[in-house]
Amino acid sequence: MKLLYAEDEPAMSEAVVDILTYHKYTVDAVYDGADALYYAEHEQYDGIILDVMMPKLSGLEVLRRLREQGIGTPVLLLTARGEVEDRIEGLDLGADDYLPKPFAMGELLARVRAMLRRREDYTPEILRVGDLALNLRSYELSCGEQRVLLPKLEYQLMELLMLNRGLYLSTEDLLVKVWGYDTEADIGVVWVYISYLRKRLAALGSTVELKAKRGIGYTLESAS
Repeated sequence: MKLLYAEDEPAMSEAVVDILTYHKYTVDAVYDGADALYYAEHEQYDGIILDVMMPKLSGLEVLRRLREQGIGTPVLLLTARGEVEDRIEGLDLGADDYLPKPFAMGELLARVRAMLRRREDYTPEILRVGDLALNLRSYELSCGEQRVLLPKLEYQLMELLMLNRGLYLSTEDLLVKVWGYDTEADIGVVWVYISYLRKRLAALGSTVELKAKRGIGYTLESAS
């Protein structure tokens, strides 16, 4: 399991990283909110541990920006023992749990295990990327007040792209994962459906772009 740990106190960071590493977690440690946000946006983590009080960006601000981008990685907040308001705001922003400081290492490990178990059991009903939302039950794609019901193949393609936001998927990957291994469809059908989705995004007025890199593939990228 790979974790991101953001804490600006070097001694505390070192102690926590040592105990997590001992218990077989892979840990990226950062020391301010700006780095925490960057790493969380550009790497794949099973869980994130955020201290609320950090330089550059607070843990709460990092959490807010991640959830606004549709990044649903579980987050454990570390809060000062008396700051009830921080805990309430953090939970409202989408934190999965909080742990008051100072804490026992055993309790930290228990909270991390619980957070990761919930992640394995959790299936979101709505995927979000930037200002886009895809309802997994109704097949409805929306941006603000604008919404459209996607046909099955457009929905499956959009779901795949949203689940892999920021990663380039090749045309061959898209063909196999949406149309199936035994499909007789030509590779050109992917290009057709990519065009359909681009028209959907334009009609919805979304800032999310479906970008292509020649010889690499396609990805969704949010301008916000």
